[in-house]
Amino acid sequence: MKILIKTFHGLEQVLAKELADLGAKEVQLLNRAVMCEGDQKLLYRANFELRTALRVLVPIHSFTATNEQQLYQKAYAFDWSKHLKLEQTFAINSVVNSDHFTHSQFVALKIKDAIADQFRSKFKKRPSVDVEYADIRFNVYVNQADFSLYLDSSGESLHRRGYRVQGHFAPLNEVLGAGMILLSEWESDVAFIDLMCGSGTLLMESCLIATQTPPGIKRKSYSFQNWTDYRPELLNQIRKESMSNIVEPRADIVGSDIASQAFQLSKEAISSFGFESYIQLSQKPFDKYIPSYEKGILMMNPPYGERMGNKDMNAFYAEIGSHLKNHFSGFDAWLISSNFTALKHIGLRPSRKITLYNAALECKFQKFSMYKGSKKASKQMDN
Repeated sequence: MKILIKTFHGLEQVLAKELADLGAKEVQLLNRAVMCEGDQKLLYRANFELRTALRVLVPIHSFTATNEQQLYQKAYAFDWSKHLKLEQTFAINSVVNSDHFTHSQFVALKIKDAIADQFRSKFKKRPSVDVEYADIRFNVYVNQADFSLYLDSSGESLHRRGYRVQGHFAPLNEVLGAGMILLSEWESDVAFIDLMCGSGTLLMESCLIATQTPPGIKRKSYSFQNWTDYRPELLNQIRKESMSNIVEPRADIVGSDIASQAFQLSKEAISSFGFESYIQLSQKPFDKYIPSYEKGILMMNPPYGERMGNKDMNAFYAEIGSHLKNHFSGFDAWLISSNFTALKHIGLRPSRKITLYNAALECKFQKFSMYKGSKKASKQMDN
């Protein structure tokens, strides 16, 4: 069957590699998504094991419509009872890019009406809508007159790993954090350091990767468990096989933050997964941390705003660059920020630039290779 997996802009290739490693066939890159071919086992594994997936969808129908009447008639003509039982609740999520239909909620409403009317015609009753906790979720994507209908196998977004503690004003999305780490090509054999750890996303995702812990280990349910062809023994087998691969990390994972609230949130997240012995956490300013490692990965998500208290943001980023130059030779440093002007004040030439989005903010994810001595000398030593 065809499977569509949603992700963030810039993470499509990372997701494609994850899928290929799981055995997916005919892997195709799309915009903020990857399409592939796979069986039921791949569908379950994708939900349980993919780190850069937001939702796993299965296409079930497509049609064209240019007006309200056509939309209703085409939706009514599809046999919804193949995927939805009368006693189940359902919800419809729609994304619309069309000159014919300008409101996604209107599209969702018309399809909901068609489903309700079809069930009343067949069974004299209709299933109920439950936006929050629907048994069955349908996704609708409209591109001009083309409608694509999908069955959502995930339910709750897959970025919710189970360690997020409410309280941080700007948490980094878990899928974005995992994608950043995988983009850095960290091999888990050198130290991973985050000196502005916030609520701990990068620390947690790096530890999940280093220990080969499946991101769905705390997940209680998926929408596919409400499907008529659900195989609980297959999901249990996948869980057992995946969790048997969990190992201890080969290198240190280190985090710190100056804010006491961030420190506490990270501490609670780490504790919720039992990672206390794997992650070293402290409360201190970034420029007070001096690494004891000869090499490693440093990754930070610094503030983006124009000012931080009484500190000018450009000057703050210049301090980051100075600390990197003075104390992190031998490291690869990665920073993500939407403040492109401040990034220039790092004072280092990035060796790689990747465009990512943190929520609606376009960001640059930049790599700074911190050579020992001059870059020219480093290359000569490598040769």
